[in-house]
Amino acid sequence: MSRDQYLGVLMLALGIIVIVLYGWLDWAYPLRTLQVTAFIAVAAVLGIVAWIGYTLATTPPPKPISEVEKELEEELKKISGTEGGGASPGASSGEARKQ
Repeated sequence: MSRDQYLGVLMLALGIIVIVLYGWLDWAYPLRTLQVTAFIAVAAVLGIVAWIGYTLATTPPPKPISEVEKELEEELKKISGTEGGGASPGASSGEARKQ
């Protein structure tokens, strides 16, 4: 068996063991087990919300569209200037070859 297959068998076995253990805990201590499960679920959701908030807070804002349009126009001018012109700024390279 390959390393991935061993890992898969290990994950399968651990999953079954945890299911059986959880079932036993739920039978032996039903209220406490449900409290812990609910806490873990809520903590996971709030952790994801916190991660999204951190990402939004630390990511720089995008450039305004007007700046992006100006950069694209400059690039198109450079490209049309080096190829000898002939193509309109809105034409694709395939259309420029056909003209």
